[in-house]
Amino acid sequence: MTGLRERLALLLVTDRKIARRPLAESVAAALRGGVTAVMLREKDLATADLIAIGRGVADACRAAGALFVVNGNLSAARALGADGVQLGYGAPGVAEARDALGRTTLVGLSTHDRTELDAARNAGADYVTFGPVWETPSKRGILDARGTDALAGAVANAGRMQVVALGGVTAARAADVRRTGAAGIACIAAILATGDELAAAAAIRSAWEAAA
Repeated sequence: MTGLRERLALLLVTDRKIARRPLAESVAAALRGGVTAVMLREKDLATADLIAIGRGVADACRAAGALFVVNGNLSAARALGADGVQLGYGAPGVAEARDALGRTTLVGLSTHDRTELDAARNAGADYVTFGPVWETPSKRGILDARGTDALAGAVANAGRMQVVALGGVTAARAADVRRTGAAGIACIAAILATGDELAAAAAIRSAWEAAA
């Protein structure tokens, strides 16, 4: 089986509000373009609605052999048979997630600085997203861009965790991310907002592989 690092090379984070077509269709196209993992992140939905919209996404991931993780909602992750869960502010802890979902479940954490990264490592997370590396509309006025030096520092201090760069990452910036030693790239609008998810994902994945 491919290792976790390789399976996190291109992580698509969902946002149905910017997708140009039904979410499962957008995800399936992105997977054909080279996405290796998908995070279902529709934080405004109630659990039942999240499960309903997540079924097609989960099926697409399984058909493609891609990782499927759910952001924050342990009940939805369990119902959808997710490979893992990603935790953020106000979410359950790593130990609680594994107690609820099983010891082999992947647990990721959202991190934005060295303090949060250290906490994730000490809690035993499998991977983290770190960012925003560059300015991004979703974090404008909330978090400043961290830059590639901070990303490289996160990688250096991550221990056994894998680090995925999030925030403003594009095909043109893929090589800059890879040089830091990060495991991969996480994208939202760079894929979903384009209207051609396959081509967008393929361009990012190609740039990532070319920078190896």
